[in-house]
Amino acid sequence: MIRTTRVFVYGTLLPGESNHGVVSPWLLDARPGEVHGRLVNCGLWPALVRGGGAAAGRVRGMWFTVAVEGLEAMDELEDFVGPESLNDYERIWVRDASGQPLEGWVYVWPDARGMPYMSVDYWPDRMKSG
Repeated sequence: MIRTTRVFVYGTLLPGESNHGVVSPWLLDARPGEVHGRLVNCGLWPALVRGGGAAAGRVRGMWFTVAVEGLEAMDELEDFVGPESLNDYERIWVRDASGQPLEGWVYVWPDARGMPYMSVDYWPDRMKSG
């Protein structure tokens, strides 16, 4: 039996984006969804911030159901070593904000780290925002 988990992805892990190949070998299901927060523009990738005023926003993405090896591959990509460690991104448990009965992990920053918030709520739309 395959052990699985669900992860909300919103940036370069999405289908058609630069890091989708990191997770695609372990991807079992993908569904659209959204979570509370705002995207921060880090240049070639985004970060999701949920605290402060960002909590009022929503970010669209996809809920991936992956084999646990996929979560391990994403942890490596996101520089997540474990709880109470020095991580680039933290991995937290969230629920879908659109009312779907979906929940799982998501990688977040605790704050914007001086980077600008994006005007889009969906990373693939970044090119359309000018």
